[in-house]
Amino acid sequence: MTAADQSRAVPVVEGRPAEVPQKRSLAQQQRLWGWIFLSPWIFGFTVFTAAPIVFSFILTFTDFNLGRPDEAQFVGLRNWSLLFSDPLAITALTVTIRFALIAVPVGILLPLGLAALLNSKQLFGKRVWRLLFYMPYMVPAVSGIFIWQSFLNGQTGWLNRLLRLVGIVDPPNWLQDANWITTAFVLMGVWGIGNAMLTMLATMQGVPTELYEAADVDGANGWTKFRKITLPMISPVIFYNLVLSVIGLMQYFVVPYIVTRGTGQPGQSAYFFNMHLYKTAFTFFDMGYGATQAWLIFIIALVLTIVLFVTSKRWVYYASGE
Repeated sequence: MTAADQSRAVPVVEGRPAEVPQKRSLAQQQRLWGWIFLSPWIFGFTVFTAAPIVFSFILTFTDFNLGRPDEAQFVGLRNWSLLFSDPLAITALTVTIRFALIAVPVGILLPLGLAALLNSKQLFGKRVWRLLFYMPYMVPAVSGIFIWQSFLNGQTGWLNRLLRLVGIVDPPNWLQDANWITTAFVLMGVWGIGNAMLTMLATMQGVPTELYEAADVDGANGWTKFRKITLPMISPVIFYNLVLSVIGLMQYFVVPYIVTRGTGQPGQSAYFFNMHLYKTAFTFFDMGYGATQAWLIFIIALVLTIVLFVTSKRWVYYASGE
């Protein structure tokens, strides 16, 4: 090919050969399609999650009321000041914390004990027991609450009938006594521990058997093996269930609301913080003060979660880590 032919083959723009368009690399194409497939989720998250979160934070500085939306004004930190001086809010937060201090240990230790029992080689019919413990977790929450209301009825409930049979003449009125209603809620929560039990059991079955064999050679008993081998090896799953329990308790609402029909009685002993939030926002339509309550419970849950993650370095063992 002559020089003249080459000059005709390559287009010239302003005296320079034009740049030939390059195709996207495989990585660029994969990245592009990844963003395309993620776009529906990004849109949904932005519109239905991120935007409401930001809007609710803005509402904490206003007196916005759904009954008079045109009269909303900026009030600064007045809602926060009101929150920390509101006796009902303080009572509701106290009830929530008191319940959490009982429910969290029970919700972790009981599934752990059941998982250890079902992991035992000596137990007969383990598959049946696993099924029986997990089945209540599949029952819809509202249906389960109605079942427990009948079971814990002070006069006709099966639990009090059993207690009378064993000699307890005056058993507790579980759902009408301020001293016992928290215990009743804990019992209702125990009914749904099947999921936590199953995850712990699955992790226990994945512990390398050579660790137990080495412990047997050293003469370790069952408790030592459980404490020195089983617990460290399943600590990530315990940590996972602990975080979920803490976050779930900060959202605890459905059970006390249905049992007490939104009153929190007797004596406000079942008046949880989310019930106060619900009444503020959706009964009195005070969305500014309601958003402030929501952000308080969010901050508490966030702080507790951060504390758990920071302290987990001391007791959670990861096989792939140091």
